[in-house]
Amino acid sequence: MDTFIKFTNQSQGRDRIFRATQYACALSKYLLRNSSGRKELVAKLKSLESNMSAGRKSNINRALYFICDNVLWARSVGLINDINKDRWSLNASRYYLLSLVMGLTRDVYVISQLVVQRTRDKHFQQRLNRHLSDSPEVAEVVIPQLDAFLFLVFESLKTHPAVALDMLKNICDLFIPLDRLGIYQSNAGVVGFCGLISSLLGIVTLIQPNLKIKP
Repeated sequence: MDTFIKFTNQSQGRDRIFRATQYACALSKYLLRNSSGRKELVAKLKSLESNMSAGRKSNINRALYFICDNVLWARSVGLINDINKDRWSLNASRYYLLSLVMGLTRDVYVISQLVVQRTRDKHFQQRLNRHLSDSPEVAEVVIPQLDAFLFLVFESLKTHPAVALDMLKNICDLFIPLDRLGIYQSNAGVVGFCGLISSLLGIVTLIQPNLKIKP
């Protein structure tokens, strides 16, 4: 209970809870979209989703790519009226996509450095050779070099879970702006599910700082 109270007392903690609730509502709405007699519940979920979204945008301490979202929030509560909502929404998604691409680029760079370190480890080289020799059937369907590379990546991520979680979180988040910008359109269910997973991973990394990738 003390951990939960400490978590919710942080602005980041409340934001992560709001975000998880927002995308949980979006996913639930999608799953209930064809259910008869659930219109009232769907309406309540839509209202809760909107409230959670507005609650998140009231946090001004965000990176540059969230400025557009904060302007949209200000418009939604009547602080600003004379703006083009669609244009600002698209700009917010573009900045969000750019930040995620940069985050994924960092993840790939960190993983490449870990792989290079592994290849220079003589003890690990012995494990790799043993893995390849102990799995001759894999060579029939997978190129040995590819198998070796995948083994290197897997072992590197296993010993550095913060990198793995950060990459998974960024990949999940990627579906949100891609869908909004029409680059890769999925559906509300996929967006809600990916947003929920990403939010839960964010909560985990906030509770366990050792699982948060260092800048």
